[in-house]
Order: sequence, then structure tokens, then C-alpha cells
Amino acid sequence: MPLHMTKIAFGAESPATLRAWLESQPGEARTSTRYLPKRVAEMAGGSLFWIHQHRIVGRSPIIGFEETGTGLHWIRLEPRLIAVQAKPKRAHQGWRYLEEADAPRDLGDGEADDLDAMPPAMLGELARLGLV
Repeated sequence: MPLHMTKIAFGAESPATLRAWLESQPGEARTSTRYLPKRVAEMAGGSLFWIHQHRIVGRSPIIGFEETGTGLHWIRLEPRLIAVQAKPKRAHQGWRYLEEADAPRDLGDGEADDLDAMPPAMLGELARLGLV
């Protein structure tokens, strides 16, 4: 089972703008990180799950990692956003590991997500209370 990671979709106004940014990248999308994950070997076949407004909204398959030459590392991603069943997730700095068993499932074509109808503030409060 591959290991995944989560990261805040910083600067994205919505999942649609995140998708547009990813799809506009030629060949691969890149985001930077200060530290290379210690468990990088376990991430072969894994994905970066994007967090927007306190919920996981989609994932981008990880191609690999590359040193930038400036002391940072690129997280190299397939330039696409795969919709997943939204799952509450608290905001955090940097990235965090996500085990396969805890990863939300992909949504099928035309499948809607029930959490889309819930306001993000309410969803965040319910997550804080452990109700979702």
C-alpha cells in the first residue's frame, strides 16, 4: 500500500482554481517543500491530497521528488486533480503523511459529494467536535 501526503491548497480560491492551476502546468505540476519526506520510498504510487477550507477535496498522483538546488525540494505531481469524497481535515503547515486506510475514496464520473452542500465553517465545527 502506498503512503500519501496532505497539503493545504494555499492560494487556491476554490477546488476549481486548484484544478485549473494543475491542468495549466505543462508535463507536471510542482510544489515546493523545505524537507524531503523521510518515508519517501513508501510514497511510490502515492498521491498528494489537497486540503481546501478544512476538507480534503482532491488528489494529485505523486511522480517523485527532486532537489531544487536552493535547499528546497520539488514535489512533482501529475497535472490533474482527481475528485475524492470530501473528508474533514484540519489545516496544518507544510505536509503530513496520510495512510492508505485513511485516504478518502475517489468519486466516480457524475458522482456528487454530500459534503459539498455543507458550508465550510459548519463542516469545520463539526470536525472539531468529532461529528464528521
